[in-house]
Amino acid sequence: MQPVADTPSALPHADRRAELVKAQDLVKQFGGLRAVDHMSIALHRGEMVGLIGPNGAGKTTLFNLLAGSLTPTSGSIRIGGVEVAQERPERRIARGIGRTFQIPRPFAEMTVLENVLVGSQNQAGEHIWSNFLRSGRVAVQERQAVEKARSLLDFVNLSSLEAEPARVLSGGQRKLLELARMLMADPETILLDEPAAGVNPTLLELIIDRVLELNGQGKSILLIEHNMDMVARLCGRVVVMAAGKFLTEGSPAKVSRDRTVIEAYLGEVTV
Repeated sequence: MQPVADTPSALPHADRRAELVKAQDLVKQFGGLRAVDHMSIALHRGEMVGLIGPNGAGKTTLFNLLAGSLTPTSGSIRIGGVEVAQERPERRIARGIGRTFQIPRPFAEMTVLENVLVGSQNQAGEHIWSNFLRSGRVAVQERQAVEKARSLLDFVNLSSLEAEPARVLSGGQRKLLELARMLMADPETILLDEPAAGVNPTLLELIIDRVLELNGQGKSILLIEHNMDMVARLCGRVVVMAAGKFLTEGSPAKVSRDRTVIEAYLGEVTV
C-alpha cells in the first residue's frame, strides 16, 4: 500500500452535524464466520467517504447490510434517524439508498435503455388494474421515465448505445450503465462497490468525473475501492476495516501511513 498525498475535501454540501446513515455495533454471522464484527460507521449529509481494507475484510457484507440485502445478526442501522435494520431493500431504496455492485450483471439481452428503465420506482403500470383504469396516467409516467433514462444515459456517455443489447458493453461501460440504473431512483445516498475495478483509464476518468459531479449535487457517497489514488482524489475521509472490524479512520494520507493499516494489507488473505 503506497502512501498518498493529502487532498483537500471538495465537499461544498457537507454538514458534519447531519448523520444521514449511521450503523452501530453491527454483527453479521454466517455459521462460525463473523464477517462483520461490531462495526460502526457514519456517513454525513453531502460527504464522500472511502471504505478500504484487505480482501475478506467484510466491506461488501457491510454494504449488503446497509442496503438491506442482508439482515444483521445484531446491531443498529439508522437512515435519517430512523431504525431500518430489519427493513427490506425496497424500503431502503424508498428511503434514498442506492447501491452498485463490484461485478455488474445487466440483463444481457435487454437494451441499454431498457436496463436503465428497470431502476424506475413506484410506476403506476406496475399495478395491473392501473393499466386498465388509469391508462393515461401510466402512459404519461412511461414517457417521463424514458426521458429520464435517456438523460441519465447522456450523463454516463452511453446515449449512442441505448438501442444495443447490454451484452455488447465493456466492463467499464457496464459499471456506467449500473450507475445510471441506480440513479433512476433518485437516491440521496450512494453506495459504490469498487467502481474502478477492471476499468480502463479513459472510462475510469469518466467515472471519477461523474462521481464528483454527483457529490457536487449534494449526494452522499460511501465508496469501496482498492485504488488509493482514486480514493485520495475523491474522499476527504477514509474508514478502514480488517477482519470484519473497524481498524481506523482519517484522511487518505493519514491512513496510508498508518502502521496498522500497512500491516493489515501486507497480511492480506483472499477469501
